[in-house]
Amino acid sequence: MVRQHVNPLSRFYLQPRPLPPLEQLFADPSLPLHLDIGSARGRFLLALAPLEPHRNHLGLEIRRPLVELAEADRIAAGLGNLRFLFRNANVSFDAWLRSLPEGRLALVTLQFPDPWFKKKHHKRRVLQPGLLAGLAAALAPGRELFLQSDVPAVIEPMVALVETCGCFARPAGDARPWRNGSPLPLPTERERHVLAQGLPVYRVLFRRNAAPVPAVAELEAAARAADNPGDGADPAAVPVPPTLSPTP
Repeated sequence: MVRQHVNPLSRFYLQPRPLPPLEQLFADPSLPLHLDIGSARGRFLLALAPLEPHRNHLGLEIRRPLVELAEADRIAAGLGNLRFLFRNANVSFDAWLRSLPEGRLALVTLQFPDPWFKKKHHKRRVLQPGLLAGLAAALAPGRELFLQSDVPAVIEPMVALVETCGCFARPAGDARPWRNGSPLPLPTERERHVLAQGLPVYRVLFRRNAAPVPAVAELEAAARAADNPGDGADPAAVPVPPTLSPTP
C-alpha cells in the first residue's frame, strides 16, 4: 500500500536527483511543455496526453511507487508525449528549469497537493518560494500557472505567495476569489471525487506578466510574515487573501 503522505524534508527525498534533458524524455522535445507537479498515480495525465498531442506532459511525483505504476501505463499506451519522474520538486529542479529553451514551458499545474496544516510543517508544502521563483523565471509572459484544491487552508497560502511574487496576474474576467470552473479539458481523480460529493473546488488561474522575478530571500521573508503576522512584521505588506465562501 502506497503511503498517502511522505515527508519531503527527510534525507531520502532531499537527495539530489537531476532531471534528464527534454531530448531524453519525449519523442518530440520541441513541443510546448505542460508540467504537472504532484501527478500522483498519473491517471489525469494518462487521459490528458492523448487529448493534447500538441504538448508534452511531464508529471513529477514524490512517491516512487506511484511513478512506477504510472510509467508502466504510459509505456503500455505508447505515449511519446508523456513522462513521469520520481522527484522532489524543491530539490534539483531549479537548474533544470533554467536549462529549458526560452518559451518552452507553457503551463504549470499544481492540483490538490498534500495538506500540511500545522505551522511547523509549512516548510513541507510543495509550493515553496524557491520553486515559485524558478517557475516564474521559466514561464514566459502569457504562460500559465493553475492551482486548485478542495481545502481552503491549502490553496490560500499558495495564492498569497503567488500574488506576493508579483510575477503573475489573473485573467481579466475571472471570478474572485475563486475561478468558475477549470481551464483544463478533464478533471483529476480527486476533483471528480470532491465534486461527486457536492463539495467545492477552489481554483485560481494565473498568467505570467512581464515583472522581474524577486529574490528568493524576499519571497521567503514574505512567506514568514504571512505565517507569523504578530511577530512585528507589517501584515499589510503581505497580501494574504481572506477565507471566503467558494464560488458555486
